[in-house]
Amino acid sequence: MKTVQAALSFFLPEKHIAWIVPVSGGNVNDSYCVHLSSGGRFLLQRLNPSVFPEPGRVMENLQRVTAHLCREAQTTRMCSIQIPKMIQSPTGTAAFKDDSGSYWRLFTWIENSRAIQVIESTNQGREIGRLLGCFHRLLMNFDPDTLHDPLPGFHKTTRYLQQYDQIKKEKSLSLESERQCAAFIDAFRSREGILEDHRQNLRSSLIHGDPKAANFLFARNSDTAISLIDLDTVMPGLLLYDLGDCLRSCCNSAGEEICNSSEILFSGEMFAALLSGYCDQALALLGEKDQELLVDAAFLISFELGLRFFTDHLAGNQYFKVERQGQNLDRALNQLYLAASIDKQRSTLDLLRQQVIIAASR
Repeated sequence: MKTVQAALSFFLPEKHIAWIVPVSGGNVNDSYCVHLSSGGRFLLQRLNPSVFPEPGRVMENLQRVTAHLCREAQTTRMCSIQIPKMIQSPTGTAAFKDDSGSYWRLFTWIENSRAIQVIESTNQGREIGRLLGCFHRLLMNFDPDTLHDPLPGFHKTTRYLQQYDQIKKEKSLSLESERQCAAFIDAFRSREGILEDHRQNLRSSLIHGDPKAANFLFARNSDTAISLIDLDTVMPGLLLYDLGDCLRSCCNSAGEEICNSSEILFSGEMFAALLSGYCDQALALLGEKDQELLVDAAFLISFELGLRFFTDHLAGNQYFKVERQGQNLDRALNQLYLAASIDKQRSTLDLLRQQVIIAASR
C-alpha cells in the first residue's frame, strides 16, 4: 500500500484520500478505486511488467487513443460512449514509475456504472454488440502508424502453439484435466490459420484487443452499455479478432471461472443478439469474407485463449494472475470446451449469422 500512496501523492498531491479499495476481476493489472474526502473517485492502475515489456510505450498509446476517442465521441452523433480520461500530475506527466520500475496511471471513474462478469440477457448482449460497433467506428479515422505495438505477436496462434510445444516437452501431464487440454489442442491445432490464411480479404483497423464482457460498463440502473474500458491493448488488427473475442466471452452463459467445464455451452441466442447489435452500428465495416468467418473467429479465439491459459499453467502462472491453485488450468479447459461447443453448433450458428445480417441489411 506504500507504493499506492506514493502514486497518489504523485498524481493528487493536494487531494485528501478518504479510502482505497482494490478492484477485483482483472487478470493482468492491479487496480484500485480511490475515494476522495470531497466525494470524487478515481481508478488507479499498475501495469503488469510481465505482460507489457515496454510500459512507457503502452502509456503513450493510451494517451493518444483516449484523446482521440474523447474528441470523436464529443463531435459525432453516431453513438454514445463514455471514455475514461487519464489524469496528469501537476507537472503534466501521465505516468508514475515506482522504485521497482512498474508504471502507474490514474483515470477518471465512470460514475453510475456497473461491470457484469457474465451476460445475463439478450438485451445486454445486444448492447455490448452495439457499443463494440460504435468503438470500431470511432477509431476508423485514427492513424495506426502513430501507435507502438503493445503486445508483439498478439493473436498469432502459431506462435502460441510453438510456445506450448516447447513448454510441454519439459512437463509430464499428471492430471486428467491436463491430458484433456492436450487432447483438445491436438484436435484443433490444424485450424490455427482460419483467419490468417484469409487476411488479405479481411478488414483490418484499430481493435480493442480484449473486448471481454467484464470490460464493458453498463448504466447502474439499466441494461444500457455506456463504456468500454482497459484500452492498453488497442492496436491494429483484424476486426474479427475483436468480434471473435467478444462473442466467445459474452456467449458463454456459464462464465469463465467455473470449475466444471462440462457445463460450458456457447449460446446461439446470445450470439444472434450480440451480432445484431454490432451490425446495427457497424455492418458496413465487415466485408463478405468477414461475415463468412464470424463463427470461425469465435471458435479460434476460444481455442487460442484456452491454449494460452494452459501454457501459462504449465509455465507456472507467469502471465495471468491466479487466486488459487489450478485456476489457469480450469480457465484453459473452459475455453477449450467452449471452442468444442461452437464447433458442434457450426451449421446452426452460421444460419443465425446469415439471418442477422440479412435483417440488418434491410
